[in-house]
Amino acid sequence: MSVSRHTAYNLVGAAVPIALALITVPIYLRLVGPDRYGVLAIAWLLLGYFGLFDLGLGRATSFRIAALRDASPQARADTFWAALTINLAMGLVGGAVLWLAGSLFFGHMFKVDEALRPEILASMPLLACAVPVATLTGVLTGAMQGRERFLETNTISVISTTLFQLLPLLWAWRFGPDLIGLLGAAILARAISLAVLMQRCHAVLARGQIRRLVKTEVPALLRYGGWVTTSSIFGPLLVIVDRFVIGGVLGAHAVTAYSVPFQLAQRIQVLPSALTTALFPKMSAAEGDERKAMAYDATHTLAALITPPVLVAIFLLEPLLSLWVGREMATLSTPLGRILILGFWANAFALVPFMKLQSSGRPDLVTKVLLIEIPPYLATLWAGMKLFGLPGSAMAFAARCIVDFVLLTWAAGRDFRPLPSLFSHLLMVVAAIALAGHYSPGAWQWWIGLALLPAFAASLGWRTLPQGQRNLIVSRTRAAFRAKA
Repeated sequence: MSVSRHTAYNLVGAAVPIALALITVPIYLRLVGPDRYGVLAIAWLLLGYFGLFDLGLGRATSFRIAALRDASPQARADTFWAALTINLAMGLVGGAVLWLAGSLFFGHMFKVDEALRPEILASMPLLACAVPVATLTGVLTGAMQGRERFLETNTISVISTTLFQLLPLLWAWRFGPDLIGLLGAAILARAISLAVLMQRCHAVLARGQIRRLVKTEVPALLRYGGWVTTSSIFGPLLVIVDRFVIGGVLGAHAVTAYSVPFQLAQRIQVLPSALTTALFPKMSAAEGDERKAMAYDATHTLAALITPPVLVAIFLLEPLLSLWVGREMATLSTPLGRILILGFWANAFALVPFMKLQSSGRPDLVTKVLLIEIPPYLATLWAGMKLFGLPGSAMAFAARCIVDFVLLTWAAGRDFRPLPSLFSHLLMVVAAIALAGHYSPGAWQWWIGLALLPAFAASLGWRTLPQGQRNLIVSRTRAAFRAKA
């Protein structure tokens, strides 16, 4: 089944950067030092933010090309060239703005050894060049995803990420840790992947077609991409604002105690993101009833796949945190982490109506839902911290994720058929939080909860799993046993 295969490709593409970061960060710190690494970290954050000059055209291109699946090759080529032209122009504008903003920030606001400041300022033109490279990469990736070329896209992404992590290290090892060389090596890695993506897009979409700019494509792409960009601004705001409020109300130590389990719980998003990304081009090309059926099946598939490991994570969180950050921090962070896991579990299901709305050409409804959520979430977050401290902020986040799922499902067609089975999964997640919080790891009640709740969730998930997925699992299991025999 192509969706399963494409989801697996997306999972690998998401897992490799995480593994590389874990391996290479200590090496970076030794070779370039904490000051230069801190500058690089801020530089990549700035670059990520200025990636908004993509204007959502990566997702808009994916949507348009997928929707044109049965159209003529020239129609798809017209969309591709229009998106590429707009994106190149906006990337150049974004690079110029980043050059000015980065020079101001690093020249006057950033606290750093004064001997290092001239080196930082001299590297700003290189950082500015990275903006159009990043925005063009987004459009090319979206074009490939629109044609469901997930294996090629993720292969190029993995190679790009590997080069991005290793080339600067090789430069530092061979020539020294100057920032111009480090940034140049990183941009070279991205440029290589950009060239490969461009060649593949030309082969898949543009070869043999007239290269032209069809002006009617421009407003359609910008209209869709503008709403995606707005969502990209306010969506992350709802995820990061709690840390800023916690820092202002409770202080830096509280931010650390909250951020450690937050980063762990956030990994729950890897699987639903991989699945919904694989579904997006199929949903974009589908009609209303078919798109609704895909969303229904995706919700039950996610419930079957993520609830059992989430339940295990709730029970194992305390011993894992004790090993990783020490018992004192684990004692403070574990109760928060369990509530945050609940929030990200609910957020996994919200990605399905989110993708359904974007694939049906209504990214505006996603943005409107996000805007509606901001004022009550900020009020709940403030009140939760005032009344319950850090656990109150985690509860506000979890409640917001649940409300987000309900509102997006309402906006995406009010298909609440999966709710009964999801509610059963929710009860098991809440029961796991209660048991793990009441009994110490190793107690017999803790062991019973760890053994039985994931088993119940797996059983329920199997019963509600779409028939096609069950048949696929059974056939592959039988094939594996036959191969061993």
